[in-house]
Amino acid sequence: MEKPMAQAALQRGEHRTRTGLPGFAGRALRMRETGLILIILALFITMSFASPYFLTWTNMRAMAMAFAVEGIVVVGMTILLISGGIDLSVGSVTALAMVIAGLLFLNGMDPWLASGIAILACTAIGATMGFFVTKVGLHHFIVSLAVMVIARGLCLLGTGGRPLGLFTLPDSFKFIGQGSIGPIPVVLVIFVVVVVTFDFMLRRTTMFRKVFYTGSNPRAAAYSGIRTKHVVFVTTTLCSALCGIAGIIYMARFGSAQPTFGMGMELNVIAAAVIGGASLSGGTGTILGAILGTVLLSVVSSSLALLDVSVYWQDIIRGSILLGAVTIDHYLNKRRR
Repeated sequence: MEKPMAQAALQRGEHRTRTGLPGFAGRALRMRETGLILIILALFITMSFASPYFLTWTNMRAMAMAFAVEGIVVVGMTILLISGGIDLSVGSVTALAMVIAGLLFLNGMDPWLASGIAILACTAIGATMGFFVTKVGLHHFIVSLAVMVIARGLCLLGTGGRPLGLFTLPDSFKFIGQGSIGPIPVVLVIFVVVVVTFDFMLRRTTMFRKVFYTGSNPRAAAYSGIRTKHVVFVTTTLCSALCGIAGIIYMARFGSAQPTFGMGMELNVIAAAVIGGASLSGGTGTILGAILGTVLLSVVSSSLALLDVSVYWQDIIRGSILLGAVTIDHYLNKRRR
């Protein structure tokens, strides 16, 4: 009896040695999300001393609205990355949703109906990409790169390269992009609903658990009876559908449709997901981690702007953050293997 007890005590001691803390506290310190939260808190503290404008309500609201809409796209990208795919067309598809809805509205259609059609069009684009990946056998990278160029070309063709002014949008529609429920922006409420819904589905539902199995080892998942091509098709379609929703919210927020909107968005979205723990090799990632990555990048962008750092340096810094995140992801994958 004493021997098993001694072994259990030894194991607890080894666990305490590895983490420095036993139980829940030790697990929390090993979580990637915990590290991101600590980094974000450190940035908040630093910037509160560096700029008197950082902790103002105006700046906090602006940051929240900025990362909230982009965060909707990050949710779709994270799920797609977990399944083993990637989408470079998210910025172009988001802009295309704005342009389609804007053109239909200017031609006399109800803005809600026009928005529904735009979201369905983006969903169809995702389904088309899913078809080429799962049925034709092309790689996500190539298909999404082609769609990125095509969608951007359609935006420019439909608008002549000029923004569409949608000044007559009804207030009831603009409310989803500009309104507030008390002190909380409606955009943030929509964002929270999307995050909570898909985080729950990813953790608790059988369908979305298959996303992890498909991304981790597609062959083993197929041998176990999982329809891996169906999973990849669904995640690809879902990512584009969420881009459509984000595009409509942007249109309501700015009261216009910008054909050049979203250039470089894929960089921010992929960076946020990878920083949050999603692997470019598939099989790992969490919605919470990806959202924390989005918040981190938003705080960095806001800080650089308040410190009057050149826009060109901001691009260099964001690219460096992405390179660092991918390097860490590669190192962690090697350790897991």
